Amino acid sequence: MTKEKLDFNDYQVRNAYRHTSAHILAQAVKRLWPEALLAIGPAIEDGFYYDFDVSYKFSEADFLALQKEIKKILQANYPIDHFELSRKDALTWADDNDEPYKKELIEALPEGEAISFYKMGEFVDLCKGPHLSSTGEVKAMKLMSVAGAYWRGDEKNKMLQRIYGTSFPSREELEAFIANREEAKKRDHRLIGKEMELFALFEQGPGFPFFLPNGMIIRNELENFWREEHMRRGYTEIRTPLILNEELWHTSGHWDHYQENMYFTTIDEAPYAVKPMNCPGAMLVYKNKLYSYRDLPIRLAELGQVHRHELSGALHGLMRVRTFTQDDGHIFMLPDQTEDEIVKVIEFTDFIYKIFGFEYRVEISTKPENSIGSDEDWDRATAALEAAAKKFGIEYIINEGDGAFYGPKIDFHLKDSLGRTWQCGTIQLDFQMPARFEATYVGTDGERHIPLLIHRAIFGSIERFIGILTEHFAGKFPLWLAPVQVSILTVTEQFNETAEWIAEKLREADLRVRVDGRNEKIGYKIREARNARDAYIVVVGEKEASGGELPVRSSKAGDIGTMTLDALKEKLTNEIRTKAL
Repeated sequence: MTKEKLDFNDYQVRNAYRHTSAHILAQAVKRLWPEALLAIGPAIEDGFYYDFDVSYKFSEADFLALQKEIKKILQANYPIDHFELSRKDALTWADDNDEPYKKELIEALPEGEAISFYKMGEFVDLCKGPHLSSTGEVKAMKLMSVAGAYWRGDEKNKMLQRIYGTSFPSREELEAFIANREEAKKRDHRLIGKEMELFALFEQGPGFPFFLPNGMIIRNELENFWREEHMRRGYTEIRTPLILNEELWHTSGHWDHYQENMYFTTIDEAPYAVKPMNCPGAMLVYKNKLYSYRDLPIRLAELGQVHRHELSGALHGLMRVRTFTQDDGHIFMLPDQTEDEIVKVIEFTDFIYKIFGFEYRVEISTKPENSIGSDEDWDRATAALEAAAKKFGIEYIINEGDGAFYGPKIDFHLKDSLGRTWQCGTIQLDFQMPARFEATYVGTDGERHIPLLIHRAIFGSIERFIGILTEHFAGKFPLWLAPVQVSILTVTEQFNETAEWIAEKLREADLRVRVDGRNEKIGYKIREARNARDAYIVVVGEKEASGGELPVRSSKAGDIGTMTLDALKEKLTNEIRTKAL
């Protein structure tokens, strides 16, 4: 890359910047631990990492020495030179430098292809790039953490050591990022989930979350909202079984393309699989009835629980689990309905995300290596997604080779209140599965034809979406989602009767109310209610018991003054009705 001023908002520039940073880290490690074997070191969403195979066990205590070496590399401002070697010379390089992981990567590359390397100072690495033009262009770089990582993500392979870091064009941006991370720690949904009693994870089921009563309130409100909006848009809801026989998964293609992520069992001496996706079940529902072209599009919606095998080290609260509920939609349609249906899904997704105040960016992912179907089908499907995105007017980037094995997709990446992004919604256009299942409709010519299929999800995973919302709102949910909408606290027990009367009046308006009439100091009760993120707090004492106005405190705005019971009821019901943020 050139030495022009960097546009760090540009994904490609940011990727090159952090990819270069990963090489700088590797160079520093090789200087201090020459025996370390190099694996891979890509740029990721918020920084970069590099994997090493070395007998020495890294810890964050080593970061000081590494940061000093990194500083020397930055100050040296080594040019970053690209060169290519033949396959034979590249393998010789790997052998001469005792880099077995690089050798394995070289051997996996296509025959006859020139192999790309980058050099900076004494350090050389196998790499496709891109990179900056010199090490000095990296202005601020910080190592963040150490973790274990299996080579190529396969638990059958050796465990390597992964060092994570991040980098920015200025010290100020780096410091802002670190401050943001500290805020993120305070918002960790696992911490807030425990304080608010939303969900629990037990050693008897790692990766299988238990939802507690408060968490079920949030979950039910989300699901009720989901159902209402789907009914308005012409979807009909279905539910398909958790376990289906092996033959189905051969038909769908999951057996050949997704088997390592699935769980299996035996029933009546026959092999069955626990579903990792809902789509094959939706295919059977569609095939249960013969449709005419006049019936299409058919829009099926399902809150379907799925199970996927995740490595234990990858599990993370509600964000990465082994079972979750996907808010799926499957739309069977005529070819000439494709663009309009995709646009409607984009509109629906946009509507849902705006309810929660989310901004988002969009990626269109194209044909992966393990795909099924012809290039012609893939090109048509990808073109249809791009046409719909342009028609709706959303900007997007192309994510080469990251589509589902059966079709290209649009992915929605939400930006939360801390600027972090989360991949949630997806729209996948499928030319393959209806044909594999022999799903048909009767066309205008009286003959049977194969419909096209959209797979789509908006929340993505109910569990993960709740985790994202918890961190986005720091547990201070919009009132319609808050487990406790009003917490009524008494100054002393003598005011409990008044508090219960107020609570009953609020419950008549379908508000979720909790009364704390315990014989505890009012300051202690207020602190507990605030820690529980109860949306509104009302304190009842002598003045309130005698018919005065109620003092009201909001979890978001603090003290908002006093108001009558009727005024409070009207305020809260209006806030719920409008789903105000």
